[in-house]
Amino acid sequence: MATVPTSNPDLGSVRLSHLAALDVKGADAEKFLQGQTSAQVSLADGNFAPLTCFCTPKGRMLANAYLLRMGENHFRLLLSSTLLDSLANHLKKFAAFYKTELIALPNLTFIGASDKAQVIADQMALQLPEQIGTHTTNGHTCALRYPSETPRWLLCFDDGFDNHSDSDAAEIKDDEASRNAWQLEDIRSGLAWLTDAQQDHFLPQMLNWEALGGISFKKGCYTGQEVVARAHFRGQVKKRLMRVSVDTKALPEVGASLVSNDDKTVGEVVVSAFDEQGHVELLAVMNTKVTEEAMPVFLAGEPATLLSLPYAIERVDPEQLAVSLNA
Repeated sequence: MATVPTSNPDLGSVRLSHLAALDVKGADAEKFLQGQTSAQVSLADGNFAPLTCFCTPKGRMLANAYLLRMGENHFRLLLSSTLLDSLANHLKKFAAFYKTELIALPNLTFIGASDKAQVIADQMALQLPEQIGTHTTNGHTCALRYPSETPRWLLCFDDGFDNHSDSDAAEIKDDEASRNAWQLEDIRSGLAWLTDAQQDHFLPQMLNWEALGGISFKKGCYTGQEVVARAHFRGQVKKRLMRVSVDTKALPEVGASLVSNDDKTVGEVVVSAFDEQGHVELLAVMNTKVTEEAMPVFLAGEPATLLSLPYAIERVDPEQLAVSLNA
């Protein structure tokens, strides 16, 4: 278990190691992705970057990602680095029937930036996107506006940030306290990235993916679509991503159990980080009875407090998001 950092800095700019990219290229790239992913692929237009996910035939998530159109017949998926190889291997089974190529990019440089984002963008001759869920690119660099109360951007460099700019001038941090601050913003935004520890475990709705606009219920079939749609329209989702605070000095493991008064498991940790006071904030997939019955919950013997999320648990159609961005 990680222990509390000596400081929890404000967001400036930090190198991020938990993300990677998978490029999908070729004449059939859009058609191929349309049959595999929860997104309406045509919505990825070089501006809007829809959230998406890939599922098993039983509707369980293999990975979730942002979907970016980098150019003609060229898409990029941003996802957990722990799932890069497994997702690529899964998709290769289907890609063989299309004119498309999958290219795993484990070594891209990812920088998360807030107040330093403009400095970096200026060095790279890159315009920062203003609206959450949109991106810009200049060929070798892309910038994605991330969800957060504090404006922040994810910047991705194909051949290394240090090859193009003065990283000292941008004061890029490379320490766990700064990465913790970025992770804390993800948690407060209600955004959880699936990792290999819980792959093939959750329905997309259990990570609130439809509330974030990550599922199109208006597109045609994709792998797992029938199960995902049935769970939505029949109201069968009894577990939801919830934000929790615990007064403890050590981060819990992914998958650690949250329990009720009678020691029954009612949830499991997906991601956690230290807050400004050195306590732990986390996102956990929890039984909806926790909120319905105002149930006391504990993590490793410590009482857990439910915190609010910045969005309602209701369906948000990505088609409507795309329209609103162009309004």
